[in-house]
Amino acid sequence: MKVITLLFLSLLLLPAVAIAGQFEEGQDAYSRGDYQTALKLWMPLAEQGNAKAQSRIGWMNWYGTGVKPDTAEARKWYRRAAEQGDARSQFNLGLMYWWGIGGVTQDYAEAATWYRKAADRGYAYAQTSLGMMYEHGVGVTQDLVQAYMWTSLAKAAGNESSAIPLDGIAAKMTPGQIAEAKRLASAWKPTPTATAKP
Repeated sequence: MKVITLLFLSLLLLPAVAIAGQFEEGQDAYSRGDYQTALKLWMPLAEQGNAKAQSRIGWMNWYGTGVKPDTAEARKWYRRAAEQGDARSQFNLGLMYWWGIGGVTQDYAEAATWYRKAADRGYAYAQTSLGMMYEHGVGVTQDLVQAYMWTSLAKAAGNESSAIPLDGIAAKMTPGQIAEAKRLASAWKPTPTATAKP
């Protein structure tokens, strides 16, 4: 009975292993500069709902890597991956709304929405962007406590290149606000990424 159970489980896992292998083969091809092979390997995965493949195809379309640059196509793939919880795609979708590219109208509030989703998952660049938006009240209501919290989380995650110095934000805050921001930052936990298709 154990042998049958193990055989059944291995048959269930086989497609996931094959998909993971196909994605990695695409990554290897991309790293070698063989963008056409990478695209050929990733496209079927992306069409089946693989968020990592969707994100990579979005990147290729945005920057014209192996394909003609097409920001509207990039946005399509980023949105698909972002809706599955892919933080990098959520951030890139936020950038598109921030700059008004990819066939969307510039919309700071929509950019903040996507930055927040990525920031909640621990994506440091999104945390930096969100901190800046809260500091200046762009796309969100100005909130120095939130600005300090998100900026400190970004720095703690290793985004030392953050354009926002914490002491600059702190200079505008009361000691109570700083204490609250630090409390929020220390209590913060990343939102787990939604279970995406393999």
